[in-house]
Amino acid sequence: MSVPVAPGRWPFLGHTPALLRQRFAFTDALPAHGEIVKLSLGPAPVYFVTSPRLTHEVLVNEGSKFRKGAMFDKFRPFIGNGLVLSNGDFHLQQRRLMQPAFHRDRLAEYAAIMRRAAADLSGSWRAGEVRKIDDDMQSLAVTIVGEALFSTELGKAAVDEARRSIYVIIQQGMIRALSPKFVEKLPVPGNRRFDEAIARMQAIVVEVIRDWRRAGTDHGDLLSTLLLAGMTDEQARDEALTLLTAGIETTALALAWTFHELGRHPGIEARVHAELDEVLGGRPVTIDDLPRLTYVRQVVDEVLRQYPLWMLMRRTLTEVDLGGVRLPEGAEVIVSPHALHHDPASFPDPDRFDPDRWAPDRAAAIPKGAFVPFGAGTRQCIGNRFAQNEIVITVATVAAQWRLVPVPGKPVRVKFTSAAYPESLPMTVVPRRHRPVPGQFPDSCR
Repeated sequence: MSVPVAPGRWPFLGHTPALLRQRFAFTDALPAHGEIVKLSLGPAPVYFVTSPRLTHEVLVNEGSKFRKGAMFDKFRPFIGNGLVLSNGDFHLQQRRLMQPAFHRDRLAEYAAIMRRAAADLSGSWRAGEVRKIDDDMQSLAVTIVGEALFSTELGKAAVDEARRSIYVIIQQGMIRALSPKFVEKLPVPGNRRFDEAIARMQAIVVEVIRDWRRAGTDHGDLLSTLLLAGMTDEQARDEALTLLTAGIETTALALAWTFHELGRHPGIEARVHAELDEVLGGRPVTIDDLPRLTYVRQVVDEVLRQYPLWMLMRRTLTEVDLGGVRLPEGAEVIVSPHALHHDPASFPDPDRFDPDRWAPDRAAAIPKGAFVPFGAGTRQCIGNRFAQNEIVITVATVAAQWRLVPVPGKPVRVKFTSAAYPESLPMTVVPRRHRPVPGQFPDSCR
């Protein structure tokens, strides 16, 4: 079975210029060419999977026949062989060692960190001031992951370094991952910033681990869990860097876009406020409240649908028959959560923000493989529950006290790197003066 080739291929550079210039527009258009479309990253061929059916095959049903792909290889020299990048038996071993860090009792402890950090942030706001909500949510996500990972005084320095460096690593790393190898050797400012940020992060994490070894104390944080599980210093360093890198971007963006969408849709915001008032009754949110915050969870799922990561890569370990196409051993495969989440066949009117598409009756009709904000199968993000809890707890904490209102005359523009980032997201902080009446919502939320 022949595989169609995507338009826009350049000599020597392949489809890399189109990917970096057009970003989501390029990959979202690929389903029109077939369930599997052939691209070139420089001279290297890759297979882009466009359908939920084949995505589920790659990530779940045939997941054992794939490992992480070339995009992840580009990060390995910098953040090591952590859970996101490792493969095979080593990956399974590391996942088993890390699993206790995400058990329910630990998640309850992290929930207290999340609530306190969100309360500290929102408690620092003043009525009527304009906040850069994207910056606030990035800082909050770094604080939460950093405090969950490192609870010591030296750990605070690591959190400060993460605030300084982590977004340089994420954004410049995506450019490097999609570019031919010679690009990372060029003496350009982006490469220099990336290399310096990685060196700083590695150094401070190593220092925190050495400090822990000297004290040998269980601080109840993620790092203690890793080291007490028997990981070497090198393994713990790689996992800490992986958690910092992978555990911040998705959550920070989801929080920023959640408040943006609530500000744009007063009816949806009113329903969120009504549910918070009913479930919490004015008290702080706890992890035990989360199952009852069903509409808030629908809002969060809709944000994760609209603003997911751009793409994931896998590499075949053996010859694989995928939808009638014989992929050779070593073939590179791309899956795009963004393209899948904006496919009208799975999500009618995909550009419309509609939390009710996640109501149980409608959500049951969504095909397997169509919604993959945290991946799927054995490679699903181990911290997905951590991230979902963080988003819901933050929304519950902030929205119980404040409304965040868009600033007139300040349109929000999107810039695309590894995900959809707001160029700037200024919002005015407005106190909630009274509770909405349940059942009385403007038509815009329907």
